[in-house]
Amino acid sequence: MEDKKLSYFFLGLGLGIGIGVLFAPKSGEETRELLRGKAEEGKDYLKRRSEEVRESATEYVERGRTAVTRQREQLNAAVEAGKQAYREAVTGGDTKTPAEGV
Repeated sequence: MEDKKLSYFFLGLGLGIGIGVLFAPKSGEETRELLRGKAEEGKDYLKRRSEEVRESATEYVERGRTAVTRQREQLNAAVEAGKQAYREAVTGGDTKTPAEGV
């Protein structure tokens, strides 16, 4: 039974190859050229996509830097406002520090 299945497999394989050769739309050289062309298209596509990804990544990094800079400036302003409020609370509303001469 196993020999019969194997025989049918090889018969089908042979028929498939034979029909494929008979009905092949292009010659071997044309097929190789087509494959080379498609490989070049694939390479060009990957190159374009990698450049697009690199540009997007650069844009995101720049946005991140801008956001961090803005947050740092806001934090510094908040710290300075806190220091000023502390000075006013300690001196009773006088904004000059004791070192500046009241």
